[in-house]
Amino acid sequence: MKPPLVLALLATAALAADPAELGIFGIGSCHVNGRSANDATRWIPQMREIGLRYYRACPTTWPQVQPAPGGFQWDALDSHMAYLADHGFIFGGLLHANVGWNAKDAPGTLPVRNLDAWGAYVAATVGHCKDRIRRWEVWNEPPNGTGPDQTPADYAKLVVRTYQEAKAADPDCRIGLAAKSAHISYLERAIRAGAKDHFDYITLHPYEILDGIAENTGSESVYLNIVPTVRKMLAACNPAKKDVPVVFTELGCDSRKGVDTQAHALIKAYTMGIAQGVACIQWFEGRDGDSGPLGLLDGRGNPRPAYHALGRMIEHLGQRPVYRGWVMLDGRHPAFLFDGAKGPLLIAWARNGKHDVRFETALRLLDLTDGTEQTADTTSLGVAPLLVFDPPGKLAGRAVNDRPLPWGGDFSKAESVSLTVGDGQAERGLHTRSGAAAAKAVVAYGGSARAGDIPGGNLFVVDPAFLSYDRVPIEITAEVRRKEDNKNAGFKLVYESPEGFKTAGHWYTIPDNECWHTATWRIEDPCFVNYWGYNFALVSDGDEFNQYYLRRVTVRKAGD
Repeated sequence: MKPPLVLALLATAALAADPAELGIFGIGSCHVNGRSANDATRWIPQMREIGLRYYRACPTTWPQVQPAPGGFQWDALDSHMAYLADHGFIFGGLLHANVGWNAKDAPGTLPVRNLDAWGAYVAATVGHCKDRIRRWEVWNEPPNGTGPDQTPADYAKLVVRTYQEAKAADPDCRIGLAAKSAHISYLERAIRAGAKDHFDYITLHPYEILDGIAENTGSESVYLNIVPTVRKMLAACNPAKKDVPVVFTELGCDSRKGVDTQAHALIKAYTMGIAQGVACIQWFEGRDGDSGPLGLLDGRGNPRPAYHALGRMIEHLGQRPVYRGWVMLDGRHPAFLFDGAKGPLLIAWARNGKHDVRFETALRLLDLTDGTEQTADTTSLGVAPLLVFDPPGKLAGRAVNDRPLPWGGDFSKAESVSLTVGDGQAERGLHTRSGAAAAKAVVAYGGSARAGDIPGGNLFVVDPAFLSYDRVPIEITAEVRRKEDNKNAGFKLVYESPEGFKTAGHWYTIPDNECWHTATWRIEDPCFVNYWGYNFALVSDGDEFNQYYLRRVTVRKAGD
């Protein structure tokens, strides 16, 4: 816990800072905890206590400020902004939602048939908040909240009108182009459809990718590659904007996975967010409300371990930690090196099991989840992230910052990646979302395999160093066999393309259980960006068709 003097200094610094400035440690709120200053009193003071100062969005949506035609209602917004400023927060705004009185556009759609009314809302709201709010997201998680027939081109129309009106009202404001999850392909389509150059930053909500981290499926490389993939996309379709900030304006973990698991996910999210260059992560959320048990505080205001873990991170890393690179502990456990508030720090964890790690000398070690400290030259490293104070110069000197961390291996020059399941499961640049569950051996026909109906075992993740965003033809093969009862079984392969998920070829029916069969698909237009946390799937239409065994899956770059 920070002393009052430190809190006062933080608050003063926040008020004096550029209202568009961001640091990595941010926070957000659901609807019922963010409508007014009264809502904020239930949880904002506790956020301030641990040093949080970057708040996602005040109540600025269209229905909140203009519930009826004509005049605007600013009272709730003004009191909310005043309350946050008094507590030392820098805050943004969300330009979002249709209004019931807009007869030209159906509820739950983008108001593209009434852009004049939308533009008037944007101009009035941005103008009213000038010098207080300068970061404005355009819509929340598109294509969520849009019409079934509305396209990225419709979103682009909204973005362009928003940009024009907002810049006229406040030339210093910044406009955020948004997409749900890590739907980088949607961003690209919107940019190519007209949004090019009409934004100043990017917002994403990569919940599904973080779920893979929380569930320990080995998807750290996918998470670490979100910002680099955005940069690739921008370099290809809007080079002038290739270096704009990327902000995760929502990211969280369901506490029902386990309160310690939630804390582990939070620590890893911020650690790897800093490492890949995320400008700010606005954790969703501060206190449980109307969106499930995701809060740092529960519904009664009681802190969860994640609350204390985030406080420890802010205390030791400082508001603006500097990433220096990655090192390998004992040659196999990745660790992230930072310049923290009082010197160099390492944060590390292991994917599976417990592993003894030896240092050259006794070091001060902190479990960020439970706060236990020790000074030792040997520790047991597991899934709980460990903070290492003042790593010796020899260890810190090995930090690498000119190439991506090879989580599970370096597949940047590989021609193929593969997953062999069953006993002695081998993941060589290809993983499933089921994690350890997929490694459960199913002895069939004298060898090891894995049942096709294991939850998540049909969702596959390609290492981003092998293929991410790049449009190169690939070939996917799967070795499969019907189960012992020889019932009809089969699936289709669905994959990420520039237009979203598509089906490759036709339905594949596994011929019989007499031998192993190889299904092969050639895909000309992959666009693997992991917007749902995976790249392709074997999809059976009903449980009666997934009665098969899977032995091996391979992805190969096919060339021309």
